[in-house]
Amino acid sequence: MDVKNAIKFMILSSLAFAFMNIIVKYLKNVSSYEIVFFRSLSSLFFTFGFLIKNKIPMVSSNNKLMILRSLAGAFSMLLFFMSLKYLSVGTAVSLRYIAPIFAAIFAVFLLREKIKVLQWFFFIISFVGVIILKGLDTQIDTFGLVLVLLAAVLSGLVYIIINKIGNSEHPVVVVNYFMVVATVLGGILSIPHWVTPQGMEWVFLFSLGAFGYYGQLYMTKAFQNAATNLMAPLKYIEVVFTVILGATLFNEIYTFWSLLGMALIIAGLVANVWYKGRLKENAL
Repeated sequence: MDVKNAIKFMILSSLAFAFMNIIVKYLKNVSSYEIVFFRSLSSLFFTFGFLIKNKIPMVSSNNKLMILRSLAGAFSMLLFFMSLKYLSVGTAVSLRYIAPIFAAIFAVFLLREKIKVLQWFFFIISFVGVIILKGLDTQIDTFGLVLVLLAAVLSGLVYIIINKIGNSEHPVVVVNYFMVVATVLGGILSIPHWVTPQGMEWVFLFSLGAFGYYGQLYMTKAFQNAATNLMAPLKYIEVVFTVILGATLFNEIYTFWSLLGMALIIAGLVANVWYKGRLKENAL
């Protein structure tokens, strides 16, 4: 276990995802459908390249689950990108991160898993953060909130489907399916909403795939080099980076209530990860 390198990888991953979020926020004149299209298309350069180089079969034997995972992920991405048109980038990222709560709820009904009482308490803390964000922060747009919560629900469903897929597929094959489906979906939906990018917008659009790919790559490396219960909480520094970049580049203002809401959301999620890690350690 190499904790020092794992921390470095997780910081790099969080920075990559934060920059991707900021670029999406910057591209306010480009439709969310186009952003999904270009983000996914540019990622295919990396996923196809990896699979071809390593001679890994691209077609899965479990097409139904793979396509279902891809559709859920693509619509989750689209809804999240749409929410950035209405919410500050830090708020949207924080709210998207409650996806594990929905995943846990899905797991109860679909996988017959049991959730401990203390885990429900941690989930309630996070939901209180959501309530504070909407109830006490007058800057929160209701439509944007609905969009990002739906994105989180679909993202939670993605976790469940990936759990069902298990280790039967190479991770890059799973991501490649996701990117192919998202490219097709984004391309079709963008046709009636197409706005031709201007100047540097082309560069930013194609850079989304690179930031997304390397964010995923370094996050995987972090989890490979250290225990999940140590690394998972560090993933939430993406919120910190995003808030700082949003305030610096877009002059976004975060009120006391919005910061408190985000802090509670992250605290509940980090506590749940820590508790699940303890349960696994005790089970060994």
